[in-house]
Amino acid sequence: MAGSKNHDFHILDPDYLPFMASMSAVLMTSGGVMFMHPDWAGANGKFVLLLGFMGVIASMFLWWTKVVRESKQGHHTPVVQLHLRYGMITFIASEVMFFVGWFWAFFDFSLFPNALSEVTGGQFPSKAIEAVMNPFDLPLLNTLILLCSGTTVTWAHHSLIHGDRDGLKKGLWATILLGVLFSSIQAYEYAHAPFDFGGNTYSSAFYMATGFHGFHVLVGTIFLAVCLKRAYNGDFTPKQHFGFEAAAWYWHFVDVVWLFLFVAVYVWGGWGYAVH
Repeated sequence: MAGSKNHDFHILDPDYLPFMASMSAVLMTSGGVMFMHPDWAGANGKFVLLLGFMGVIASMFLWWTKVVRESKQGHHTPVVQLHLRYGMITFIASEVMFFVGWFWAFFDFSLFPNALSEVTGGQFPSKAIEAVMNPFDLPLLNTLILLCSGTTVTWAHHSLIHGDRDGLKKGLWATILLGVLFSSIQAYEYAHAPFDFGGNTYSSAFYMATGFHGFHVLVGTIFLAVCLKRAYNGDFTPKQHFGFEAAAWYWHFVDVVWLFLFVAVYVWGGWGYAVH
C-alpha cells in the first residue's frame, strides 16, 4: 500500500523544540559569562542567564513530554529503543569526561604543587587550608547512603522486569529518599566546612568536583521522581521501560563517580592533614 510504514524507525515531524533548546543553551551560557564579568556586561548578565535557564528547563519538559507520548503511541519499537540506549550511553560517556576534567585538575594541583607555588605555597592542600573534611565522618556516611541507593534502584528495576509494580514503587521511593538524605547531608557539610570556596587550588577543586556531583545527585533524584510518577500512572512494562532504565543507569553513574571522589578527594587528597 502506497505511503504505508514498512520499517521500524520513527521518522519525526519537523519541530520547533531543537531550535528552542539550542537558542536557550546559547542564552544560558552567554548569560553565565556576562554574569561573571559585570565589569563590561553590567547587570544584564543575570537576566540573560535566567532567561536562558528558563528556556532550557521549558525545552527539557516539553521535549521529554513528547518522547513519553510517542512511547505510549507505539513509536518506540525495539530498534528505536536500541538507539535511545545508544544515546543515553553516549550522554553518560560525555558526563564521565566532564568529571575526568575535575579529577585531572585535582591531581594536577596535588601532584605538582610547586608549579603553582605562588598560590599553593608549594604544598597541597594549600597553606591557607588549616583543616580538611574528615573523610570517615559525614563523607563515609554519604558513601554508604549512595551504595544503599544503588541497591534499592536495582531492586526497583528487577521488580519491574518481573512484573512486581509494588516492588517498583517501593524501590523508587527508597532511592529517592536516600538521594534527598544524601543532598541534605552534603548541604550540612558545606555549611560547616572549615574552608570557603575559592582563594586557593584545594578549595576550588574540592567544591567544583563535589559540588557538580551534588548537582548530578539532584538531577538524578528528579529523574527518579518523574519515573515514580509515571509508575503510579501505569507506565512501564517488563519489555518497554527505557525511561526508567535510563534513570537507573544515570543513578549508578552518580554512585560510581562518588566512590572515586570519596577515595581521591576526601581520603587521599587530605591524607595526613589536620581534619575538622
